[in-house]
Amino acid sequence: MAARPRTLPAAIAPVLVGTAAAVQWAGELPRWGAFLAALVGSIFIQIGTNLANDYSDAKRGADTADRLGPVRVTASGMVTPQRVMVATWIAFAVAVACGIYLTAVAGWVILAIGVLSIAAGVLYTGGPRPYGYAGFGEVFVFLFFGLVAVNGSYYVQLEELDALPLGLSISIGFLATAIIVVNNVRDLETDRRAGKNTLAVRIGREAAVRLYVTLVAGGFLVLPLALWAGEASALPMIGWLAAPLALKPARTLAERRDGPALNGVLAATGALLGVFSLLVTAGLLISA
Repeated sequence: MAARPRTLPAAIAPVLVGTAAAVQWAGELPRWGAFLAALVGSIFIQIGTNLANDYSDAKRGADTADRLGPVRVTASGMVTPQRVMVATWIAFAVAVACGIYLTAVAGWVILAIGVLSIAAGVLYTGGPRPYGYAGFGEVFVFLFFGLVAVNGSYYVQLEELDALPLGLSISIGFLATAIIVVNNVRDLETDRRAGKNTLAVRIGREAAVRLYVTLVAGGFLVLPLALWAGEASALPMIGWLAAPLALKPARTLAERRDGPALNGVLAATGALLGVFSLLVTAGLLISA
């Protein structure tokens, strides 16, 4: 429960798309080991971040009984804080092991990226000045689950960067960021009372819903620009077939305020990112 599996598409999608972009360029997958290490590392950074968030929010009193989201294991007493922290560092240790392998394969740049990613995950709601409490959570997700993860997955294959993965990272980053926007809209009232000034708290519910729609639309609109800039085949445009999946969650987010409905929007947005990334990945691989 604390690992929050519904958020894992945000960790898997960028690795698939970044690796597929490398295959598009090279005509084959240069490094299978690097792909697997990047995938496992990304997943465990996400899990470690979720666990750290569970622990830190409980410690700061942000997870109260009237919270609309799923039960948090630390705040509810289901798991002791000490065990959650142990699980957090085990998850990050797995990510570090993957990072060490990737550093041996692709150089020190990957080590620096890994250290920054883990630090950002811990400091999201932990530390003396958690930036998630200051409205910068969406920036973190866009940077690390969009720009860093897609371009990093491309880099460990070819040890260079290109316009194609850069454009695709913006597209994936927008959709991944939409997930945290939903999370913060759902928890807006309880976060406000707890002094957790997320972006949704700062700009208000209506503006946050508009931001969600803008991010989802932007994820699809950037795709053709990325393919054009990267001189890639148009076949990955099949990612647009996922667009109808965005209609119901966007409407529900605008109209509903109850926990079950908004939790459904969170799951649907994760599924949207997953389907979009799988279709784009398939298009890149088939046209390679």
